[in-house]
Amino acid sequence: MHERKDIITTIKSMRPGFSKSQKLIADFICEHYDKAAFMTASKLGEKVGVSESTVVRFASEIGYSGYPKFQRELHEIIKNKLTVSQRMEITSNKFAEKDILTTVLTSDIDKLRQTLESVSPEDFTACINTIANARKVYVLGARTCFSIANFLGFYLNLISIDARLITTNSASETFEQIFDIGTDDVVIAISYPRYSRRTHNAVKFAHDRGTKIIAITDSEISPIVKYSNHTLFARSDMSNFVDSLVAPLSIINALIVALVMRNRDKVAENFNALEHIWEEYQVYEKHEEQ
Repeated sequence: MHERKDIITTIKSMRPGFSKSQKLIADFICEHYDKAAFMTASKLGEKVGVSESTVVRFASEIGYSGYPKFQRELHEIIKNKLTVSQRMEITSNKFAEKDILTTVLTSDIDKLRQTLESVSPEDFTACINTIANARKVYVLGARTCFSIANFLGFYLNLISIDARLITTNSASETFEQIFDIGTDDVVIAISYPRYSRRTHNAVKFAHDRGTKIIAITDSEISPIVKYSNHTLFARSDMSNFVDSLVAPLSIINALIVALVMRNRDKVAENFNALEHIWEEYQVYEKHEEQ
Protein backbone atom coordinates (compact mmCIF):
# COMPACT_ATOMS: atom_id res chain seq x y z
CA MET A 1 0.00 0.00 0.00
CA HIS A 2 1.30 3.44 -0.87
CA GLU A 3 1.62 5.97 1.94
CA ARG A 4 -0.98 8.66 1.55
CA LYS A 5 1.57 11.44 1.35
CA ASP A 6 2.97 9.82 -1.82
CA ILE A 7 -0.29 9.14 -3.64
CA ILE A 8 -0.01 12.02 -6.13
CA THR A 9 3.69 11.38 -6.67
CA THR A 10 2.89 7.70 -7.22
CA ILE A 11 0.26 8.47 -9.84
CA LYS A 12 2.59 10.87 -11.62
CA SER A 13 5.47 8.38 -11.61
CA MET A 14 3.27 5.58 -12.97
CA ARG A 15 1.53 7.73 -15.58
CA PRO A 16 3.83 6.83 -18.53
CA GLY A 17 2.75 3.19 -18.24
CA PHE A 18 -0.97 3.92 -18.05
CA SER A 19 -3.44 3.29 -20.83
CA LYS A 20 -5.15 6.24 -22.48
CA SER A 21 -8.20 5.85 -20.21
CA GLN A 22 -6.06 5.56 -17.10
CA LYS A 23 -4.16 8.73 -18.05
CA LEU A 24 -7.47 10.60 -18.21
CA ILE A 25 -8.27 9.44 -14.68
CA ALA A 26 -4.75 10.19 -13.43
CA ASP A 27 -4.72 13.71 -14.86
CA PHE A 28 -8.09 14.58 -13.38
CA ILE A 29 -7.13 13.29 -9.93
CA CYS A 30 -3.79 15.12 -9.90
CA GLU A 31 -5.45 18.40 -10.90
CA HIS A 32 -8.72 18.06 -8.96
CA TYR A 33 -8.30 15.54 -6.15
CA ASP A 34 -10.29 17.81 -3.84
CA LYS A 35 -13.27 17.07 -6.11
CA ALA A 36 -12.34 13.46 -6.94
CA ALA A 37 -12.31 12.59 -3.24
CA PHE A 38 -16.07 13.12 -3.10
CA MET A 39 -16.96 11.38 -6.37
CA THR A 40 -18.16 7.82 -6.69
CA ALA A 41 -16.30 5.63 -9.18
CA SER A 42 -19.28 6.02 -11.52
CA LYS A 43 -19.31 9.80 -11.22
CA LEU A 44 -15.55 10.07 -11.72
CA GLY A 45 -15.76 7.83 -14.78
CA GLU A 46 -18.55 9.95 -16.21
CA LYS A 47 -16.54 13.12 -15.58
CA VAL A 48 -13.47 11.95 -17.51
CA GLY A 49 -15.31 9.86 -20.11
CA VAL A 50 -14.45 6.29 -19.03
CA SER A 51 -16.42 3.42 -17.51
CA GLU A 52 -16.92 2.86 -13.81
CA SER A 53 -15.03 -0.44 -14.04
CA THR A 54 -12.02 1.38 -15.53
CA VAL A 55 -11.93 3.68 -12.50
CA VAL A 56 -12.11 0.72 -10.13
CA ARG A 57 -9.28 -1.03 -12.00
CA PHE A 58 -7.24 2.18 -11.85
CA ALA A 59 -7.44 2.17 -8.03
CA SER A 60 -6.26 -1.44 -8.05
CA GLU A 61 -3.49 -0.66 -10.52
CA ILE A 62 -1.88 1.87 -8.19
CA GLY A 63 -2.01 -0.46 -5.20
CA TYR A 64 -5.39 -0.25 -3.49
CA SER A 65 -7.71 -3.19 -2.80
CA GLY A 66 -10.74 -1.21 -3.90
CA TYR A 67 -12.00 2.20 -4.91
CA PRO A 68 -13.38 3.05 -1.42
CA LYS A 69 -9.92 2.62 0.15
CA PHE A 70 -8.36 4.72 -2.59
CA GLN A 71 -11.02 7.39 -2.02
CA ARG A 72 -10.37 7.40 1.73
CA GLU A 73 -6.72 8.08 1.03
CA LEU A 74 -7.74 11.10 -1.03
CA HIS A 75 -9.85 12.26 1.92
CA GLU A 76 -6.86 11.95 4.22
CA ILE A 77 -4.49 13.81 1.93
CA ILE A 78 -7.02 16.63 1.73
CA LYS A 79 -7.38 16.69 5.50
CA ASN A 80 -3.66 16.61 6.22
CA LYS A 81 -2.62 18.34 3.01
CA LEU A 82 0.75 18.40 1.43
CA THR A 83 3.92 19.61 3.11
CA VAL A 84 5.56 22.75 1.75
CA SER A 85 8.30 20.68 0.09
CA GLN A 86 5.76 18.38 -1.57
CA ARG A 87 3.79 21.35 -2.86
CA MET A 88 6.99 22.90 -4.16
CA GLU A 89 7.81 19.70 -6.07
CA ILE A 90 4.33 19.48 -7.59
CA THR A 91 4.45 23.17 -8.54
CA SER A 92 7.80 22.68 -10.28
CA ASN A 93 6.43 19.75 -12.29
CA LYS A 94 3.16 21.49 -13.02
CA PHE A 95 4.69 24.65 -14.46
CA ALA A 96 7.81 23.23 -16.08
CA GLU A 97 8.20 24.60 -19.62
CA LYS A 98 4.78 26.29 -19.48
CA ASP A 99 3.57 29.84 -19.78
CA ILE A 100 3.32 30.49 -16.04
CA LEU A 101 1.19 33.64 -16.32
CA THR A 102 -1.40 31.95 -18.52
CA THR A 103 -1.37 28.73 -16.51
CA VAL A 104 -1.82 30.43 -13.14
CA LEU A 105 -4.55 32.81 -14.32
CA THR A 106 -6.39 30.01 -16.12
CA SER A 107 -6.23 27.92 -12.96
CA ASP A 108 -7.65 30.80 -10.91
CA ILE A 109 -10.47 31.27 -13.42
CA ASP A 110 -11.25 27.56 -13.07
CA LYS A 111 -11.40 27.90 -9.28
CA LEU A 112 -13.84 30.79 -9.63
CA ARG A 113 -16.07 28.65 -11.88
CA GLN A 114 -15.97 25.78 -9.38
CA THR A 115 -16.83 28.19 -6.57
CA LEU A 116 -19.79 29.63 -8.44
CA GLU A 117 -21.11 26.10 -8.92
CA SER A 118 -20.63 25.07 -5.29
CA VAL A 119 -21.88 28.12 -3.37
CA SER A 120 -25.55 27.89 -2.42
CA PRO A 121 -27.47 31.15 -2.99
CA GLU A 122 -29.56 30.29 0.07
CA ASP A 123 -26.44 29.94 2.24
CA PHE A 124 -25.07 33.20 0.85
CA THR A 125 -28.30 35.06 1.71
CA ALA A 126 -28.36 33.47 5.17
CA CYS A 127 -24.78 34.71 5.75
CA ILE A 128 -25.79 38.25 4.81
CA ASN A 129 -28.73 38.18 7.23
CA THR A 130 -26.59 36.73 10.01
CA ILE A 131 -23.88 39.37 9.61
CA ALA A 132 -26.36 42.23 9.35
CA ASN A 133 -28.15 41.21 12.56
CA ALA A 134 -25.03 40.59 14.63
CA ARG A 135 -24.06 42.68 17.64
CA LYS A 136 -20.40 42.28 16.75
CA VAL A 137 -18.61 40.41 13.96
CA TYR A 138 -15.30 38.70 14.71
CA VAL A 139 -13.16 37.99 11.65
CA LEU A 140 -10.61 35.20 11.92
CA GLY A 141 -7.97 33.97 9.49
CA ALA A 142 -4.50 32.64 10.29
CA ARG A 143 -1.28 32.68 8.28
CA THR A 144 -1.99 33.30 4.56
CA CYS A 145 -5.70 33.65 5.34
CA PHE A 146 -4.97 36.65 7.57
CA SER A 147 -4.52 38.90 4.54
CA ILE A 148 -8.07 38.40 3.29
CA ALA A 149 -9.46 38.38 6.83
CA ASN A 150 -7.89 41.84 7.27
CA PHE A 151 -9.45 42.96 3.97
CA LEU A 152 -12.89 41.78 5.13
CA GLY A 153 -12.55 43.38 8.55
CA PHE A 154 -11.49 46.70 7.02
CA TYR A 155 -14.52 46.91 4.73
CA LEU A 156 -17.02 45.73 7.35
CA ASN A 157 -15.97 48.58 9.61
CA LEU A 158 -15.99 50.98 6.68
CA ILE A 159 -19.68 50.19 6.05
CA SER A 160 -20.50 50.64 9.76
CA ILE A 161 -20.60 47.01 10.84
CA ASP A 162 -18.91 46.57 14.20
CA ALA A 163 -16.14 44.16 13.22
CA ARG A 164 -13.08 43.02 15.14
CA LEU A 165 -10.14 41.38 13.40
CA ILE A 166 -8.73 38.57 15.53
CA THR A 167 -4.96 38.36 15.42
CA THR A 168 -3.36 34.97 15.92
CA ASN A 169 0.16 35.69 17.12
CA SER A 170 -0.31 33.24 19.97
CA ALA A 171 -3.02 30.93 21.27
CA SER A 172 -3.42 32.96 24.46
CA GLU A 173 -3.84 36.24 22.58
CA THR A 174 -6.47 34.69 20.34
CA PHE A 175 -8.61 33.60 23.28
CA GLU A 176 -8.08 36.90 25.07
CA GLN A 177 -9.65 38.67 22.07
CA ILE A 178 -12.76 36.47 22.02
CA PHE A 179 -13.26 35.48 25.68
CA ASP A 180 -16.40 37.65 26.02
CA ILE A 181 -17.99 36.44 22.77
CA GLY A 182 -21.71 35.71 23.01
CA THR A 183 -24.83 34.42 21.31
CA ASP A 184 -25.55 37.76 19.64
CA ASP A 185 -22.17 37.78 17.92
CA VAL A 186 -20.89 36.18 14.72
CA VAL A 187 -17.52 34.71 13.84
CA ILE A 188 -16.46 34.68 10.19
CA ALA A 189 -13.67 32.13 10.02
CA ILE A 190 -11.49 31.71 6.93
CA SER A 191 -9.49 28.49 6.80
CA TYR A 192 -7.50 26.90 3.98
CA PRO A 193 -4.91 24.12 3.76
CA ARG A 194 -2.86 23.49 5.65
CA TYR A 195 -5.59 24.18 8.17
CA SER A 196 -4.51 26.23 11.20
CA ARG A 197 -5.07 24.54 14.55
CA ARG A 198 -5.39 27.98 16.13
CA THR A 199 -8.33 28.83 13.85
CA HIS A 200 -9.91 25.46 14.60
CA ASN A 201 -9.63 25.95 18.36
CA ALA A 202 -10.95 29.51 18.26
CA VAL A 203 -13.98 28.44 16.21
CA LYS A 204 -14.68 25.56 18.60
CA PHE A 205 -14.43 27.99 21.55
CA ALA A 206 -16.94 30.36 19.93
CA HIS A 207 -19.27 27.52 18.93
CA ASP A 208 -19.31 26.17 22.50
CA ARG A 209 -20.50 29.59 23.66
CA GLY A 210 -23.41 29.66 21.24
CA THR A 211 -21.88 32.12 18.79
CA LYS A 212 -22.99 31.83 15.18
CA ILE A 213 -20.21 30.68 12.86
CA ILE A 214 -19.80 31.49 9.18
CA ALA A 215 -17.07 29.40 7.56
CA ILE A 216 -15.28 30.34 4.35
CA THR A 217 -13.24 27.30 3.38
CA ASP A 218 -12.41 24.89 0.58
CA SER A 219 -14.18 21.59 1.23
CA GLU A 220 -16.35 19.48 3.50
CA ILE A 221 -13.19 18.02 5.05
CA SER A 222 -12.19 21.39 6.53
CA PRO A 223 -12.16 21.02 10.35
CA ILE A 224 -14.22 24.18 10.93
CA VAL A 225 -17.19 23.00 8.85
CA LYS A 226 -18.67 20.87 11.65
CA TYR A 227 -18.96 23.97 13.87
CA SER A 228 -20.41 26.33 11.27
CA ASN A 229 -24.01 27.50 10.96
CA HIS A 230 -23.37 28.52 7.36
CA THR A 231 -20.53 27.52 5.05
CA LEU A 232 -19.37 29.15 1.84
CA PHE A 233 -17.13 26.84 -0.17
CA ALA A 234 -14.60 28.77 -2.23
CA ARG A 235 -12.09 26.61 -4.07
CA SER A 236 -8.32 26.87 -3.79
CA ASP A 237 -5.45 25.09 -5.54
CA MET A 238 -3.91 22.87 -2.88
CA SER A 239 -1.15 21.59 -5.17
CA ASN A 240 0.53 24.96 -5.68
CA PHE A 241 3.37 26.26 -3.52
CA VAL A 242 1.58 29.63 -3.29
CA ASP A 243 -1.99 29.43 -1.98
CA SER A 244 -4.54 30.66 -4.48
CA LEU A 245 -7.01 32.81 -2.53
CA VAL A 246 -8.68 34.41 -5.54
CA ALA A 247 -11.96 32.54 -5.04
CA PRO A 248 -12.36 33.23 -1.30
CA LEU A 249 -11.48 36.88 -1.91
CA SER A 250 -14.19 37.00 -4.56
CA ILE A 251 -16.69 35.53 -2.09
CA ILE A 252 -15.68 38.21 0.42
CA ASN A 253 -16.18 40.91 -2.22
CA ALA A 254 -19.67 39.55 -2.87
CA LEU A 255 -20.49 39.60 0.84
CA ILE A 256 -19.38 43.23 1.15
CA VAL A 257 -21.33 44.35 -1.91
CA ALA A 258 -24.47 42.54 -0.70
CA LEU A 259 -24.19 44.18 2.72
CA VAL A 260 -23.75 47.60 1.11
CA MET A 261 -26.83 47.08 -1.08
CA ARG A 262 -28.84 46.00 1.93
CA ASN A 263 -28.28 49.38 3.62
CA ARG A 264 -27.19 51.58 0.73
CA ASP A 265 -28.63 54.89 1.98
CA LYS A 266 -26.82 54.70 5.32
CA VAL A 267 -23.58 53.57 3.66
CA ALA A 268 -23.79 56.39 1.12
CA GLU A 269 -24.28 58.91 3.94
CA ASN A 270 -21.24 57.53 5.77
CA PHE A 271 -19.06 57.65 2.69
CA ASN A 272 -20.04 61.24 1.95
CA ALA A 273 -18.92 62.16 5.46
CA LEU A 274 -15.71 60.19 5.06
CA GLU A 275 -14.91 61.90 1.77
CA HIS A 276 -14.90 65.26 3.54
CA ILE A 277 -12.62 63.89 6.27
CA TRP A 278 -10.25 62.32 3.73
CA GLU A 279 -10.06 65.56 1.81
CA GLU A 280 -9.55 67.71 4.90
CA TYR A 281 -6.71 65.56 6.23
CA GLN A 282 -5.26 64.80 2.78
CA VAL A 283 -5.57 61.02 3.15
CA TYR A 284 -5.19 60.47 -0.60
CA GLU A 285 -2.91 62.00 -3.18
CA LYS A 286 -4.60 64.45 -5.51
CA HIS A 287 -4.10 64.23 -9.21
CA GLU A 288 -2.74 67.53 -10.45
CA GLU A 289 -3.57 68.28 -14.05
CA GLN A 290 -0.65 69.55 -16.11
